[in-house]
Amino acid sequence: MSDRSISTSRVGAPTRPLAPSRLARLFALAALAGLPAAAHAEEATALLKRASAAMGADRLDTLRYAGDGVGFTFGQAFSPGMPWPRITVHSQVRTINYATASMREEIVLSRAEPRGGGGYPITGQQRNDQYVSGELAWNQVGQSPAAGPRFITDRVHQLWVTPHGVLKAAARNNATVQWVTREGKPMAAVSFTEPGRFAATAYLDDQYLVERVESRIPDPVLGETTVVTRYEGYRDVSGVKFPSRIQQAQGGFPVLDLSVKEVVANAPADIQVPDAVRTATERVTTEKVADGVWFVAGGSHNSVAIEMKDHLVLVEAPLNDGRSEPVIAAVKQLAVGKPIRYVVNSHSHFDHSGGLRTAVAEGATVVTQAGNKAYFERAFATPNRIRPDALARSGKKAKLVTVDDALQMTDGSRTLQIMRIRSGIHSDTFLMVYLPKERLLIEADAFTPPPPGTPTPATPNPNNVNLVQNTEGLKLAIDRILPLHGRVVPLSELYTATGGKPPQ
Repeated sequence: MSDRSISTSRVGAPTRPLAPSRLARLFALAALAGLPAAAHAEEATALLKRASAAMGADRLDTLRYAGDGVGFTFGQAFSPGMPWPRITVHSQVRTINYATASMREEIVLSRAEPRGGGGYPITGQQRNDQYVSGELAWNQVGQSPAAGPRFITDRVHQLWVTPHGVLKAAARNNATVQWVTREGKPMAAVSFTEPGRFAATAYLDDQYLVERVESRIPDPVLGETTVVTRYEGYRDVSGVKFPSRIQQAQGGFPVLDLSVKEVVANAPADIQVPDAVRTATERVTTEKVADGVWFVAGGSHNSVAIEMKDHLVLVEAPLNDGRSEPVIAAVKQLAVGKPIRYVVNSHSHFDHSGGLRTAVAEGATVVTQAGNKAYFERAFATPNRIRPDALARSGKKAKLVTVDDALQMTDGSRTLQIMRIRSGIHSDTFLMVYLPKERLLIEADAFTPPPPGTPTPATPNPNNVNLVQNTEGLKLAIDRILPLHGRVVPLSELYTATGGKPPQ
């Protein structure tokens, strides 16, 4: 950080209009004339310099801002095509270092509606401490940093579509400019691509303030998806302009509506990458739990491999290529020569379906609940061009098999029963897999075993209760649960969590 002075402000008076200049007059005339062609590079450079001066980006190395409002959990809808689940953002603090491409985000949130996913407690608040620096992302959990490579694209994107970040990113990425009219207003549309991360167009008003950023980012489920970020109510913080309201939508639905309460320009922002994050690698472990059945773990999300006579079935391809490619490679070594013919998807939430494109590239047929079919077909047909994924590189087309309430797969010696988990609040397209001969249940998110010795909760988790209701209603004889988060446990642990007793 430079030795520039720190300036801080609560939200105050709106920004005063700038005095007109030759470029400002050119801006207005070009926009009103509706000139469609991109300006010369020199004009784009001049425009960005003017905007950087107007907004104070040219004197801003670091920034911290804080606010509260409403959020929505992207990729965790109760049913495919529904809006993302609403959360209350009690506090959000972002500390950004533009010089080192680093950001820390401290969030306190709680659920505002019970249905849908997100990994948040049903009641009460949760604190998240999230980081990105360069090409590394991580979360701070207590005293331990946890590497999160799957978060890099989103956090890099969020950093560089901030009002000042987008000007800096445009300036270094050979931006072009077009004069356009949006919502009846003349605007300059500044377009650029951050290689391998996102493409963006920033819309500047006649005061050279960033009103809106439309961007496209590669997503492991949706392919390239559109993000729209709006800024309004600019205020002055000792010469640096910052909005008092930030709204963002992603994948067609809102993800944030934040009221900015405090801004600190050139704030301390020395964000260091922990050694454990710098040296982290993707880890895949395989544990044989029955003849021809392996529990595939080693990360935050598990899978299960099941050997059939002439092929393999993989239950769950999670997260993205970065996780599912090494999982698939490890599974293929368990039964050499047998292809992964099917991948069973537990539900549509993006952390559990983010590796399906990887599996399709491998040639596997996706087995999913019927309510996901149209949604996944559209998603898999949308390519990732900005950062081509395994599916884009393979050129393959997705094949899907759907499950309404139940589907049985057998090769004559081994049987898999794939059944819908009904009447829960986590997902409306929820599947579990049961192996009757081995008396094994495979499930995701309906029950995540807590660490050994964890006290029994005073109020049982409704997802756990719902799983008990489903397994008892289907009269499943279960010895062990293979959860897609956490460790293999005996059935008794589910009943301990719900305060009941296993059926005899």
